[in-house]
Amino acid sequence: MVPPTGDGGSPAPIDRPILEFLQTRLQATRQVSRAAITDASGHLELQVVFASSYYPAPVDDATLTVRWYTNDDFTLHYREQYADHAWECRWDRHPNPHETRDHFHPPPDAPTPGEDATWPDDHRDVVALVLSEIEDRITALWSE
Repeated sequence: MVPPTGDGGSPAPIDRPILEFLQTRLQATRQVSRAAITDASGHLELQVVFASSYYPAPVDDATLTVRWYTNDDFTLHYREQYADHAWECRWDRHPNPHETRDHFHPPPDAPTPGEDATWPDDHRDVVALVLSEIEDRITALWSE
C-alpha cells in the first residue's frame, strides 16, 4: 500500500495491523453490524457500520472511518446520515498548519479548522474515548 498523500492526514503509511486489531475488536460488539478494511476511497482504512437498531429512526446510517498510521497519527471520522443532511465529527492527530497535532473537528459538520485537543497515546485508549463519545451521542439522540 502506498502511503496516503494529499488527504490532510499523516505522511506515514497506514498501520494495517492496528486496523486489523480494531476490526476484530469492533466486530465482536453488538453495536457494530460490519467492520471491514478497505481501500475503496483510495486510502486504506477501517470502515465501521453501526447496527441500525442502535439508533432512533431518523438516523438512516451511522459509520466510523478509521485511518491509523505507523507513526501513531490517526483520523477517526464519525458520521450519521439522515434523509436530508449528515451529522459528523472527527478526532485527528496529524501535522497541519491551522491547529495543534491533536485536534477535534466538532459536530454537526466537522469544520476545518477544528479545536485543539489532547488524545491518549495508545490506540486502544483513543478508540475507547471515541466510542464513549459516540455512546453519549446515541443516548442524546434517544432522549430527543
